[in-house]
Formats: sequence, structure tokens, C-alpha cells
Amino acid sequence: MKGSIRIRLTSIVATIGVAVVLLSPSCRPAVDTNAIATELTQLDDAWSRAAATRNADTVASFYAADAIAYPPNAAIAIGQAAAKEVWASYFADSTFSISWKTEHAEVSNSGDLGFTAGTYEDSFRGPDGALVTERGKYLCVWAKQADGSWKATHDMWNADA
Repeated sequence: MKGSIRIRLTSIVATIGVAVVLLSPSCRPAVDTNAIATELTQLDDAWSRAAATRNADTVASFYAADAIAYPPNAAIAIGQAAAKEVWASYFADSTFSISWKTEHAEVSNSGDLGFTAGTYEDSFRGPDGALVTERGKYLCVWAKQADGSWKATHDMWNADA
């Protein structure tokens, strides 16, 4: 009887030990943060190409439903619909164009939050009718959505001096 209890206890301890090892962070599949950062860079580049089409619906589709945009010299835009309004106001000016280039992307170790940062250039007709070219920088926070897609949750940009 003692031998039977000892075997059972040894079996239980071994099972618990295996479970602890398998559930430890070092045994979980590693998140390939470099691959995800590359994915975010490609997504951000696609967003810039979408902005070149001047379609506010397409540009807004990159935002999460509860996203917050921080446009320069304007109020914060809360929600995808409000971000769409910001872009629609830019596109209402037929001379407006914009493009941006991601220069840095990084992803959290958990693989569900990341950011892109880079530079942009836009142009438009100023109040005096002259073409204005503006250069600036941006920072965008991305979050992985329940469906596995990535959406912008915080988007901020401003012009260089």
C-alpha cells in the first residue's frame, strides 16, 4: 500500500512539474516581433498609398472603431467616424496631397500592440493661393483586433518648424 501511494504521489508531482514547465513563459511559443513590425510597416505603407487615392472611407478603414486621431491645430477626433471627417476635410481641398514613410516600427513582446513612426509630406494651396509644402513627423499606435487584423488606435502628426 505504501508503495502504491508513493507511486501515485510521484506521478502527481511529475505531472505538476511538467505542467509548470509547459506553462512557463520560456516554453510558450515566442512572438516574432520583428516579423510583426515588418507587417505594421507594410500596413502603414499601404495606408499612405490609400491616402493618395483621396478616399476618406478607405483611409478611415485603417482606424479602430474607438481610435483617437490627434490632427495638428485641430481638436482631437474620437472614433473612426470622427477620424474620417478629419480626412474628408483635407480631401475637400482639391490641391491637398499627402504621403508618409515609416522609419521605425516596434511591437510589444506580447505581439498585440505596436507602433509606427516616420515622416510625412503634404501639399495644398495656402490662403494666398500659393502652393504650400509641409514636412512633418507622425506616431501611430496599432493594436491587434479580435479578428487578428491590426488597426490604428492613436494617430498623431505635426509639421516641422
